Amino acid sequence: MPDHDRVEGAAKNIGGKIKEAAGKVTGDEKLKAEGRADQVEGKVQNAVGGLKDTLRDGRN
Repeated sequence: MPDHDRVEGAAKNIGGKIKEAAGKVTGDEKLKAEGRADQVEGKVQNAVGGLKDTLRDGRN
């Protein structure tokens, strides 16, 4: 079972992509930037979850 951070990070990444796309369609630069920031946050959170998974699997 993947760590909760991996799932939540993936969701933030997808949400960020949607937000960035909406910003592109509407011409809203702030929304695009927020979407990019959400994607970075999601990728970092996903990586943390992956590290937790690796550490947990190494103990088993």
